Amino acid sequence: MQEISLIDLFSYGFIQRAVIAGSLIALLCSLIGVVLVLRRLSLIGDGLAHVTFGSAALALFVRLDTLLVSIPIVAASSVLILKLVRYVGVYSDAAIGIVSSSGIALGVILASIKGGFNVDLFSYLFGSILAINTSEVYVCLAIVSCTVVLFLSFYREILSLTFDEELAKVSGIRVDLINNITAVITAMTVVLAMKLVGIMLTSALLIMPAVTAFQVSRSFKGALLIAAIVSVVSVNMGIVLSFVVDIPTGALTVLINLSFFVSVVVYKKVSAMALGHGR
Repeated sequence: MQEISLIDLFSYGFIQRAVIAGSLIALLCSLIGVVLVLRRLSLIGDGLAHVTFGSAALALFVRLDTLLVSIPIVAASSVLILKLVRYVGVYSDAAIGIVSSSGIALGVILASIKGGFNVDLFSYLFGSILAINTSEVYVCLAIVSCTVVLFLSFYREILSLTFDEELAKVSGIRVDLINNITAVITAMTVVLAMKLVGIMLTSALLIMPAVTAFQVSRSFKGALLIAAIVSVVSVNMGIVLSFVVDIPTGALTVLINLSFFVSVVVYKKVSAMALGHGR
């Protein structure tokens, strides 16, 4: 096989599209991932990913664009989880389980009714970022831009709510509104991450950069910055290496994220041991 240099690799249009869209999605996952992990809602990403499976199956069933169908359905499901917790009294993990299992059930039923799109569903399960087209890149850019603007516009409110919901409520912050905004941002992030790493691995892209960042930084802004760097670097390494060694991009990206986390943990332990011996 002829060797390809990095310069030649990035001359391919599909690699350029994958890098642009992947970096945008990675940035978004790192932002919302930090908030979800701090609020102990990280599993909501996994639950919504299952709903995304059902919405993707529905989109294929009715022959409409996947993002067009998935974003409103997953956003409504995300808000529903919050409503079940707040107004029905269901525990958060149980609420996630109810909604996610319903999403999976919908996907399985639709797939069984019309089995012709099972191959298409497989790509959504494990991601297909290298197959992304130009119009999808523009959609990613638009959604990520709107979501980041929304996140920054309500940054102080989200920050306050993340650390102390009761204090935020007393301070006059519209808790329900901010929770709904966070839920919608999470939903859009999960739907976009489906294209990058697939439904099965979406929660990893939300959680791993965040927990890696928390090993290094104790400030909220610092954690956001480090998580963004780890996420974007991991995704781009995954895209390049997956093309070179012919391994699925999503799975490789998750393993690279895992290697960052393990490396940081090992470094901290070794540094602590060395410091202890030095004393």
